[in-house]
Amino acid sequence: MFKKLFGKEKKQDVEMPEADGKDILVSPVNGEVVPLSEVPDPTFAEKMMGDGVAVKPTSGTIVAPITGEVMQLFPTKHAVGIKTVNGVEILLHIGIETVNMQGEGFKAFVKEGDRVAVGDKLIEFDMDMVNEKAESTITPVIVTNGDIVSTIDKVEGQQVTAGETTILTITTKQ
Repeated sequence: MFKKLFGKEKKQDVEMPEADGKDILVSPVNGEVVPLSEVPDPTFAEKMMGDGVAVKPTSGTIVAPITGEVMQLFPTKHAVGIKTVNGVEILLHIGIETVNMQGEGFKAFVKEGDRVAVGDKLIEFDMDMVNEKAESTITPVIVTNGDIVSTIDKVEGQQVTAGETTILTITTKQ
């Protein structure tokens, strides 16, 4: 009702930066960044979905790793897709085999079409429940449209802070 009275939601007012061919992603969650090869699912480990890194989370809050637009929020809330101003499509996939949880233990704070800024809360999840009901809490961060990318520089093997620590620097083809 407030949306109707006062106009757009706060999320829609996020100012989008100019496209410059370079996207810098920070970690979407507190934890340790590891190579995709450590993800216990061949779809991610063998880069079938795209290139990137994964984070072994130490908390259950997922934040926007970059300013962009929420292109997809899976009905089960275990994954979200964000498109950057440079057109790079980023998939954040919380845990492995979490789709089978049917959304149990997940709470979304965004919807498709929302504009988000770095650090905006996207999803909260119950780490204990994911550990109990799914294979892993490891969270792949994937570039799904690598055909537009010329380089991806990765940070791996270190502790990261959600919304702060750089994990990927992506340069798009000109």
